[in-house]
Amino acid sequence: MSKLIEWPYPIGYGEETEDSADVLVLGAGLAGCFAAISAARKGLKVVLVDKSCTIHSGAAGAGIDHWMNCPANPASKVTPEEYAQTAIERSGGFRNAIPTYITARENYEALLELEKMGMKVRDTEDEFKGADFRDEKTKLLFAYDYENRICIRIWGTGMKRSLYKECQRLGVKLYERTMVTSLLTERGRQGARVVGATGVNTRTGEFYIFKGKASVLCLSSPERLPWIFSEEQQVGPSSRRVLNAGDGHAAAWRAGAELMRMECSGRILWGGPVGIGSIIFGSGSNFASWYPCSIVDANGKEIPWVDADGKPISTISERTHPAPGQGFFNLGQLPGLVPDLAERIKKGEFTPPLYADLPGMPEHERRVIFGLMVGQEGKTWPVYDTYTKAGFDPDKDLLQVYDSGSAPIGWRVMGGGGLTSDWDLKTSLDGLYAAGQQVSGGGNAAGACTTGRYAGKRAAEYAMKVANPVISREQVDREKARVYAPIERNNGIRFKELARGIAKVMQDYCSDTKNEELMNIGLKALSEIREAEASTIYATNPHELMRSLEVLHILTVAEIIIHASLARRASNRWLSFERLDYPEDDPPEWRKWITIKLEDERVKVGELPLDYYGSLKENYEIHSK
Repeated sequence: MSKLIEWPYPIGYGEETEDSADVLVLGAGLAGCFAAISAARKGLKVVLVDKSCTIHSGAAGAGIDHWMNCPANPASKVTPEEYAQTAIERSGGFRNAIPTYITARENYEALLELEKMGMKVRDTEDEFKGADFRDEKTKLLFAYDYENRICIRIWGTGMKRSLYKECQRLGVKLYERTMVTSLLTERGRQGARVVGATGVNTRTGEFYIFKGKASVLCLSSPERLPWIFSEEQQVGPSSRRVLNAGDGHAAAWRAGAELMRMECSGRILWGGPVGIGSIIFGSGSNFASWYPCSIVDANGKEIPWVDADGKPISTISERTHPAPGQGFFNLGQLPGLVPDLAERIKKGEFTPPLYADLPGMPEHERRVIFGLMVGQEGKTWPVYDTYTKAGFDPDKDLLQVYDSGSAPIGWRVMGGGGLTSDWDLKTSLDGLYAAGQQVSGGGNAAGACTTGRYAGKRAAEYAMKVANPVISREQVDREKARVYAPIERNNGIRFKELARGIAKVMQDYCSDTKNEELMNIGLKALSEIREAEASTIYATNPHELMRSLEVLHILTVAEIIIHASLARRASNRWLSFERLDYPEDDPPEWRKWITIKLEDERVKVGELPLDYYGSLKENYEIHSK
C-alpha cells in the first residue's frame, strides 16, 4: 500500500510579502528579461516575477537556433522598411506592424547585446568558412535565404543563461516560482492606471503584493489553449510551453485592458497527440531547423522541390536563393517539397518510408543542420545528444521522416491575439506596457527580445515621471479570496477534469467552422461551467493551486475568444477564421481589427483601422528618440 508523499516545502497560505519597484516586470522569458535589463540600466529598481526559474523560463528557455526578421544586420540586402511592408502585404494587411517594425529596426542591436552578455552569435572558430550561408566579413551564418540574409543562425542554448546573469549583475530582484494572478489598478477600478500585481508562490502558497510605478506584462500568449483535452499528453512544438496558460491575458482582461485579434486561431500541424505526432525535429524533415534538407524515398529516389511560386527546381542552391522577381524569403514563402507528394505516393511514384538525406547534402549544410540547428533549437539538444550517443552518423545515415513537419491530426492554437498597444508598446491602461507574445503580433524569439528591450526603456521613462503607486486594499483582499478559494475546499472538481470540460465546449462550439448559434451555446456553456463546476475546483497543495488557477485563466481566455469570434461577422482566411453564417471571405467593410475589453464588467467591442499605426518609420523615430 503506497504512502502519501509529504509536501517538501513549508506551507504559508495567507502569509503576505509586499515589495515595490520603479518598474515591475511580469514574466521572465526573453521579453521579460530584456525589459528588466533595459529598465535596470536606467538606474531604476526593477522587480522581475516568474512562476518558473529565470535561467530556463519561457518558450525559449531551452534555446533557439534562428534569429528571425533581422534586416538591419550589416550583410542584409533588405531594409527594415522593405521587410515590414512586405510582411504586412503577405498577411493581407492583418499584421500588427508596430512590433513588426520595432523588431526589424532594433533586433540586430539586441543580438549584439546578447553577444556582449556571452551568447555565441558568430562562427568565430571558422567551422563553416567558405559556406554559401556564411558572411566572411562578419562571420555571421544565415538561414533560408542566402542571398538577402535576414535570418541569422545562432547558438541559442546560451541565451537564457546570458540574460539571467545580466539580470543578476544589474541587481534585478527576482521572485521565482511565483505565479502572477492579477493586476492591481488605481483605487481598484477597472480600466484605471495599473499600479502593481499580485502573485502566489507555487511551492509555499505565500501571497505576494507588488507595487510598481510602471509594469511590463510579458507572460506570453496562451499556449495551453482550451481546444486541447490534456496538455500532459502532447508532443507539441518545441516553442509551446505548458506553463503559458494565459495568465497575462486573463489578468489584463479583468483589469480592463483592450485586446485584439483574439478571434484568430488555426491548426498547427507540428507534433500532435501522443500516438499521432512525433517529437519535433526528432525525425527527419525539410522544414525549420532541417531546412533545406533533401528527402528521399525507401528506394533512394529524391523527392522533387518547387520554388516559392510553385515552379520546379532541381538544385540545392535554388532552395536557398530566390528566383528573379521573387523578393526575399521568409517562413511564409519558402521553396518546399512538391505539394502533391501524397497523391504521387498513392500512385506508386514514390515508396514510403521517406528519409532525410543528410549524407546527400553538401558538407557545410549537413553539419549546420545536424549539430548547430538540431542541437540549439528548443528541446533539440537531447535529440542531438541521444542520437549521437546511439551511433547516428549524419555523414552516413539517413533519418526516417515520420510526418514531414505535420501530423494527420493537428491541434488548434491562437494566432497572435494579445493586447493592443501604441508606439511605446503601452497598452490601453495607463502604466501598463506589453512585450513579446503578450502584445498582439508580438512574434518570435527575436521579436520577444526586441520588444522587451524596447518596452523596458519606455516603461522606465514613464516611471521616472509619475508618483508612487497607491494600491486598493479592498482589491487585494478580493483577489486573495479568489486565489485561495480552491484550497479552502476539500472536494469538488479537479483542474484536469475542468480543463477537459472547457476543451469539449471549445471543440464543439468554437472550432474550425463557426456560426452565431453555435458560439452563443458555447458561451452559455462556459458561463454555466464558471458558475457550477469551476466554483467547486479544489487543490491539496500549492502546485495544484497553481494548476487550478491556470485552468480558471484558460476558462477566461476561452470566453474572450468566443466574444471576439461573435464580433467578427465575416470569414477571413488571413485570420484562419471561418463563419458558416458569414461565408464571404474578407469583405471590404470587415477589413479592420476587432478590439474587445471589459468595461464596468460588461464586454465592450470596438474596432481599429488595419493601418492604425500610421507611418512606420516616422512614428518609430518620434517614439524612440
